Amino acid sequence: MSIIKVENLSKFFKDTRALDDVSFEFEKGILSFLGPSGCGKTTLLRSIAGLEVPDAGTIFIADEVQTSIANGILVPPYSRKIGFVFQNYALWPHMTVFSNVAFGLKLRKAPAEEVKRKVLSSLELVGLQGREGRYPSQLSGGQQQRVALARSLALEPRLILLDEPLSNLDAKLREEMRVELKKLIKKVGISALYVTHDQEEAFTISDAVIVMDAGKVLQYGTPDEIYNHPAHPFVASFVGHSTLVDGKVVGVENGVCRVLVPDFGGAMLISAAPKQAAPGNLCKVVVRNGEIRLSPDKFPEGTENVLEGVMTSREYRGGLTDHRVQIGSKEIIVTSHKLCPMIRVEGDGDTTFLSIDRSAISVIVEH
Repeated sequence: MSIIKVENLSKFFKDTRALDDVSFEFEKGILSFLGPSGCGKTTLLRSIAGLEVPDAGTIFIADEVQTSIANGILVPPYSRKIGFVFQNYALWPHMTVFSNVAFGLKLRKAPAEEVKRKVLSSLELVGLQGREGRYPSQLSGGQQQRVALARSLALEPRLILLDEPLSNLDAKLREEMRVELKKLIKKVGISALYVTHDQEEAFTISDAVIVMDAGKVLQYGTPDEIYNHPAHPFVASFVGHSTLVDGKVVGVENGVCRVLVPDFGGAMLISAAPKQAAPGNLCKVVVRNGEIRLSPDKFPEGTENVLEGVMTSREYRGGLTDHRVQIGSKEIIVTSHKLCPMIRVEGDGDTTFLSIDRSAISVIVEH
């Protein structure tokens, strides 16, 4: 049984198509919707919650129809058995932590003993036991986020929806909370839909990721699949740190393709061939910048995918350094750790050789 299934969902806001025939199915775990602002990810989440009414399409939660525009079905949000954690937490400032967490249970007219038991159990689960008498203003941002999560968990939802729940936290706390949040969701044993524009956050927390742009699903897969095998030029440019150049497939043999790249001074690159690749295909070539070797000396004879360029500058970023290398008409930024053995460099303006393993190259055939 799939926890969530969406079929042909579309939504317009005046002349803007916020969702463009979106379809996907997810069995269980944590699924993230990843994309830039305005790509439709929050509209999709709110449609699943029943807070937005789409113009077309069907939504199933645990194989039960929640929205069907064709059949006139629209189950209200409070009947969908889901939890929702908003970006701003939506805590009542005049209520204690206990009252905030108990709010939904009291709306359901649960007995007082049941309310107390579930509230205290939820607060213990998120590590806030003993703070039930405090007010939101007396809590840190991370603690407020956990109160919002406890409020949803107290309702024992079958699915929890999180709309950029960490965006109000500082960078260090965000890193800590996303690990903690993943552990907590796994511990409770429910599934979650998670909206974020931060790819590192999506990859850290998710079992699967949907990358969206302009209301469309561009790719759906595991974090590893999306990072290592982007299926669309936008995905390649949005995810990770990559250089994207135009190319032409000149040969395909035994699962390997040779690609001519004019922007790299007419260099020939070798990579794994996508299934649909054929000689003559125009394509986009994606080179992951963190997986390149640099050297002031030529690489040994027979080394694959060697390019010659000029080191134009280096930018120090604490433990990381960005090396800017001009190759033909294109600049590649190679990011390395200060102890990385793959990087040997000399001064700016010097000839620099790059070696790119074929696994660091993806080819996206244009249709």
